[in-house]
Amino acid sequence: MDLGVYYQKIRDVEASIQIPFPVVISQETADGGKAGVFVEVTRRNAARMIVDGTAKLASPEQTTTFQQQQEKARQMAEQAAAAAKVQIAVLSADELTKLHSGSKPAKG
Repeated sequence: MDLGVYYQKIRDVEASIQIPFPVVISQETADGGKAGVFVEVTRRNAARMIVDGTAKLASPEQTTTFQQQQEKARQMAEQAAAAAKVQIAVLSADELTKLHSGSKPAKG
């Protein structure tokens, strides 16, 4: 393999990609690579994966769908993190009375 030609192909493919972080779809490979996995990468990495035959560029519709799914997953993770921060204490009436009476300043 001529490395000069290989890297020139990568530069050519990278120049043809217009967006800074394209979405690529993995291809099945002989070494166990799983097909159909979407991932957002840099233009350079996308070009290398395309030239190596391990991925193809996602269509604009596929990119939009993937980004919407990522946004929904991010929002759900933020909600779960916020819910984990909420602390609830269950007190009996006696415990509540003791708390209220203990917080009043003593007279005298």
